[in-house]
Amino acid sequence: MENFSFKRFSKCTKYGSPNNDLYTLEANLVSKSLRELTDGADKDPITKLRLLCLSRGATGILGLGRAFRAMDDDGSKALNEEEFTTGIRDTGLDVTGEEIKQMFDTFDEDGSGSINMTEFLLKLRPPMPQCRLTIIDQAFDKMDRDDDGVITIKDLKNVYSVKEHPKYQSGEKSEDEILTDFLHNFEGGRGNLDGKITREEFVNYYATISASIDNDMYFDLMMRQAYVM
Repeated sequence: MENFSFKRFSKCTKYGSPNNDLYTLEANLVSKSLRELTDGADKDPITKLRLLCLSRGATGILGLGRAFRAMDDDGSKALNEEEFTTGIRDTGLDVTGEEIKQMFDTFDEDGSGSINMTEFLLKLRPPMPQCRLTIIDQAFDKMDRDDDGVITIKDLKNVYSVKEHPKYQSGEKSEDEILTDFLHNFEGGRGNLDGKITREEFVNYYATISASIDNDMYFDLMMRQAYVM
């Protein structure tokens, strides 16, 4: 089994090098989303919410998902209209109460009075062709060494060598600290940073990156080079 080095693995997220392609792509996506959001008077509220997430970078949708899940006190993985309204208000999105109601009714397809959070995030994230979803799933499967459905430090230790990481070489950070930092990249800016990345979070992260890449072949190549596939 081939281990990733820091130099190669840093390509997997924007945090590896400030000059790499993902950083530039994400910065362009943030700027474009902010412009569209500012000029979004005629856009539907779901499009506005998606643009707000994209304007917050690759972890925007992740952060929203984790914030909403924090409201799920009973562990039902669903939100009622009151919880959904509170969550939308907390994002700072400029929408009316009527627009929030419109969004809730759109996501509540079966009219049950609650929204399944996984389905909600699936509808919110930028659409991707199957070829991109497939390569993202393959990357996740390679990282999830014990096949338990989440990527943890234990998994990373089997695929990622920190020896070339400058902070490891200088003694500033330990192996566990560096690996934890990497996992936090995927967890968003809000919610519980538990050091566990689910498949959904992994896919949502790259769905945002995908939104800034027009060419399917380039996206495929980027993923294959990053994860040595």
